Amino acid sequence: MSFTVAIVGRPNVGKSTLFNRLVGKKLALVDDTPGVTRDRRPGEARLVDLRFRVIDTAGLEEAAPETLQGRMRAQTEAAIDEADLSLFIVDAKTGLTPVDQALAEMLRRHGRPVVLVANKSEARGSDAGFYDAFTLGLGEPTPISAEHGQGMLDLRDAIVAAIGEERAFPPKDDEAITNVDLPQTAAVEGEAEEEEPAYDETKPLRVAIVGRPNAGKSTLINRFLGEDRLLTGPEAGITRDSISVEWDWRGRTIKMFDTAGMRRKAKVQEKLEKLSVADGLRAIRFAETVVIVFDATIPFEKQDLQIVDLVLREGRAAVLAFNKWDLIEDPQAVLADLREKTERLLPQARGIRAVPISGQTGRGLDKLMQSIIDTDRVWNRRISTAKLNRWLEAQQIQHPPPAVSGRRLKLKYMTQVKARPPGFMVSCTRPDALPESYIRYLTNGLRNDFGLPGVPIRIHFKASENPFESKKKRRS
Repeated sequence: MSFTVAIVGRPNVGKSTLFNRLVGKKLALVDDTPGVTRDRRPGEARLVDLRFRVIDTAGLEEAAPETLQGRMRAQTEAAIDEADLSLFIVDAKTGLTPVDQALAEMLRRHGRPVVLVANKSEARGSDAGFYDAFTLGLGEPTPISAEHGQGMLDLRDAIVAAIGEERAFPPKDDEAITNVDLPQTAAVEGEAEEEEPAYDETKPLRVAIVGRPNAGKSTLINRFLGEDRLLTGPEAGITRDSISVEWDWRGRTIKMFDTAGMRRKAKVQEKLEKLSVADGLRAIRFAETVVIVFDATIPFEKQDLQIVDLVLREGRAAVLAFNKWDLIEDPQAVLADLREKTERLLPQARGIRAVPISGQTGRGLDKLMQSIIDTDRVWNRRISTAKLNRWLEAQQIQHPPPAVSGRRLKLKYMTQVKARPPGFMVSCTRPDALPESYIRYLTNGLRNDFGLPGVPIRIHFKASENPFESKKKRRS
């Protein structure tokens, strides 16, 4: 992106609505409640012919540094320092407040270009608020309606005037591409394709961090990044939006999603919390590997188990992280107890990787990242059809399928139809009559014999086609 824009203003003036309008997606939570946004959220914006990076920020308020509002303010000031230009949003409908005056003074101190934007200008009686914005001394305000998309052309012109034509439209590389050695194709015509492709160690990896409120998810991500990128504190439920951050681990790009804490469904009453949980569920579906953060001081609450089950039902690769390990007094005894409970309480995720960590001190983070990579490798694994059919034959010899209604079931053929997670198809007689106990036997056998620990395995049974079925019907 050619430049970066920060959207700032007091609470409830429409910053997140404008952010969603610029990025073209409903990424940021929007609600009538003031102070919905707390962390700074980046996105790729498109405004007519402009392309730039935009940062949504929390509403600025006057507060002590140690308070939650004070920490939110520090996050917003960091976004202003990072940006090349600030869009200062004021509410034309309600007019200026003393907070707007203080924020205008703060933006002047930062010394970066500022575009004054009068939002909600479509409302009746907004003219007074629009003209009142001139008193801020930041130039002529640009009237817009972020909700209805009005005034976007004027906003585009104001941004270009503030940032400059050269910065807004960087010159494109028009050099002709000549004498470039084109890469040779990997496969030659007629050559057999490899049935078990190698795992790509360089592909970017999407990881979601989920768990109950106050389990230490944001603190963990901050420790990975080495900076206070996400808002943290002793208060439960600080995170509301699912915020994505990118960083490199041993040369591999990791895109990590911080999510809101998930409480029991019966306790979620407020609309805003429902939106936050729904945003977290979308992050789980978008991710490849999901880290479920447990509070090691009170692990395996009912909600913890439900979150793990949810992740596995979505088909994601899962890793358990027992956080706050620095608070454990007898680590060896607690670790043995956690291993026993993991195997007993999570039978559907047999072999799932569990790592004791401390987001506060950084203990165990390298081991956690290695477990994430190893689990993703298993999640992407493909097994050749020949190996699967030899294995299926051996399994039936060791433990033949049961007889149902006096007729023995036959498993004829097996192949892997997909990865991410591993999915298999078995051609058999009377698939509806196959008991769950035998399906578990095959699933556990696949997990043990082909090294598929901790990832969901899906087996679909399909009745084999009978070529003489049509002849039987004609005879009758």
